[in-house]
Amino acid sequence: MTIPRALTIAGSDSGGGAGIQADLKTFSALGVFGMTAITALTAQNTTGVTAIVEMSPRFVEEQIDAVVTDIGVDAAKTGMLSSTPIIEAVADRIRRHHLAALVVDPVMIAKSGAPLLRPEAQEALRRMLLPLALVVTPNLHEAQALTGREVRTVSEMEDAARALHALGPRHVVVKGGHLEGAALDVVFDGERMERMEAPRLPTQHTHGTGCVFSAAITAGLARRVPVFEAIREAKGFITGAIREALPLGSGHGPANPMHGRGADHL
Repeated sequence: MTIPRALTIAGSDSGGGAGIQADLKTFSALGVFGMTAITALTAQNTTGVTAIVEMSPRFVEEQIDAVVTDIGVDAAKTGMLSSTPIIEAVADRIRRHHLAALVVDPVMIAKSGAPLLRPEAQEALRRMLLPLALVVTPNLHEAQALTGREVRTVSEMEDAARALHALGPRHVVVKGGHLEGAALDVVFDGERMERMEAPRLPTQHTHGTGCVFSAAITAGLARRVPVFEAIREAKGFITGAIREALPLGSGHGPANPMHGRGADHL
């Protein structure tokens, strides 16, 4: 039996709601074998991030080399990359190992507001990693930071998608989760602009939603699902994860990537 293999290159969330932990739960829920290259450790819970320890760029490279050369990778994603040297190391390994099915989640700020990407590293992300992406999944804040333009309406989301596509990624998903009304995302591949809509669910428990969404896209790509279909499937998956979010802790509880599988699977 063969099983699709997915690699997440991201930070660890000690609270289990986002980052590496959310990615692995999502991969498992979607029938994909998950592997990790940890870029940073965070002391984190539902109320915030209290400490961050970055891995050395060389150790990040070693983790990627170890899993790619032995187990193999059908699709990969990036999350928290923290610094320019780590971005440089990851981009080098993505090119060296020809990891074409790459989802870049340009993580910049935690749900609590804590910075997860150094400001000076934004240019490195834009210049080194976006051109390698099959899919990039910024939220409104990240799209604004990467394009240098305001992104507050659906029309501005579409403009941002075009501007981001010009930087090299083959598919751009600008997420509209912070807008009012329905939860609407725009997807652009250079020719086709599609709006994907889901009901907006009233909850504060949305920690890790960006990680779960991008991991679900990655899982679809690992299973050889076409890109637009993988994004649509991930949109439905994250909607379910928010609908059945877990009211844990005293802050933003986590989305539930094991939704529909019963409490025994949490």
